[in-house]
Amino acid sequence: MWSLQRQERLYRPPDCRVCPETAADDRRSTLGDVSPLPVVDISPYRHDPHSDGSLKVAEALVAACHNVGFAYITGHGVDPALHDRLFELADSFFDLPLPQRQTLAIANSAAFRGYTTLGDERTNGKSDWREQIDFGPEQPAPETLDGEAWLRLRGPNQWPSALPDLKPTMLTWMDQMNTLGLTALRALAVGLRQPADRFDDAFLPEADTHVKVINYPPRPDEATEQGVGTHHDTGVLTFIAQDSTGLQVSTVDGFVDAPPLEDGYIMNLGEMLQRSTNGYLRATPHRVVSPVDAARTSIAFFFNPSYESVFEAIELPPDLARQAPGGEHQMIDDEIHAVFGDNNLRTRLRSHPDVAARHYADLS
Repeated sequence: MWSLQRQERLYRPPDCRVCPETAADDRRSTLGDVSPLPVVDISPYRHDPHSDGSLKVAEALVAACHNVGFAYITGHGVDPALHDRLFELADSFFDLPLPQRQTLAIANSAAFRGYTTLGDERTNGKSDWREQIDFGPEQPAPETLDGEAWLRLRGPNQWPSALPDLKPTMLTWMDQMNTLGLTALRALAVGLRQPADRFDDAFLPEADTHVKVINYPPRPDEATEQGVGTHHDTGVLTFIAQDSTGLQVSTVDGFVDAPPLEDGYIMNLGEMLQRSTNGYLRATPHRVVSPVDAARTSIAFFFNPSYESVFEAIELPPDLARQAPGGEHQMIDDEIHAVFGDNNLRTRLRSHPDVAARHYADLS
């Protein structure tokens, strides 16, 4: 089990020595007191994607992603020791002196890799009360500015020399999260009554995944309640690990808390899946409220496809198609581009005007 030093703030399910089926039921009933998000044990699909149990997992995932667009994923197979070590390294990074962190400034990177100083990222035009460091696959930067602007989103990471263990730990964890992402995506495809590999081409042989390691300091006043403002994710799937409450999900009853679940990742959908399912699967708006008394740490893994990937609506079975309201957002006027690179870049440029000014001035 995950053994973070901060685990006293984690939601802990009842006695874990019961059988898996009972444990899952207990998690649902207890967590349901504080959050309506479903809990899905993905292990049957991981172990045998052709079993009867795996079909139930696929159906449960699709139901969650159709109704609320968020779910807790357990039985994911990610090494808990690796997960714990990554959180330890995150704490160590944010404990480094600010000038040392700022040598890795995200403005150094056209690929949006590096450190963002507290308050420098924006959502909906307003500063987010958080600091973070972003990583992606180790890739060479493009040699020229010719071609699509989103090609510049590929490049090397910036690693802190004071934490040499961060690079191998992060890259190993990303490999395991890639496996989880592909497993969940294939289960969703099956639940939509598509071939399991329906979306594989967008991720294989290589995907443009992304990681944010985030520190949310306690708010100094009520004006800094926005840890990160209400938004939709641009990609396909997001997996979130967190050490305390703060994440909130938009539902028909308003925003609800999504507290941590020990041994579980929170999964939500990005705009590419919403577009490709004509809105049957939802990219749900969500936000983070700044903590009051103690800092909050979270690590978000964005299981994003290659930037070249094009997502057009797939043909759904008639009963599902009748429940698909359309692939564009229903509540806001924000176009979802078919090419993932276009979709991702538009959001990055809004969020990081310093990177936009330094590396994308030719687009203005």
